Amino acid sequence: MQTSQYLAKIIQELSQSVDLIADEEAEKLVNAILESKKVFVTGAGRSGLMGKSFAMRLMHMGIDAYVIGETVTPSFEKEDILILGTGSGETKSLVSIAEKAKSIGGTIATPTISLESTIGKMADITIKMPGAPKDQSEGDYQTIQPMGSLFEQTLLLFYDAVILRLMDKKGLDTNKMYGQHANLE
Repeated sequence: MQTSQYLAKIIQELSQSVDLIADEEAEKLVNAILESKKVFVTGAGRSGLMGKSFAMRLMHMGIDAYVIGETVTPSFEKEDILILGTGSGETKSLVSIAEKAKSIGGTIATPTISLESTIGKMADITIKMPGAPKDQSEGDYQTIQPMGSLFEQTLLLFYDAVILRLMDKKGLDTNKMYGQHANLE
């Protein structure tokens, strides 16, 4: 197969992923973000990179959004939401962060492949995402892509869709958001 054929297959997989995400759970996440004082985002590896891009767009909307582990991240409080993007829901460092947030009393949300995982069970809001585990040994979703690629790509697109829904609810457009874009570069 040529590179463009692989790309077409990836896009086909992503297109099929859309119908597997529940709007009700996505809407709960949107509303929880709007009701929260601050939004904290995290994930490990490539999932974490997708979360960073989400936090950046939230900031462009004027929402107080932070990435766990950055030097300017404030303390998590009861009125805040923690969003953990995790395929497995079992990454030890993320489980520890979720436990701490739970003990503080904030809201926990997780887009994940594994609703029955440690983080999935701990979360107040779970969004079932399509994808296969990294080792692809189990699961009901088949992909030609390696490891967690389909989940990570779907996560990025899901986060972008959440941004569009938030923009709609807040009456924002791209021009209003551009005013929050970095201007010292």
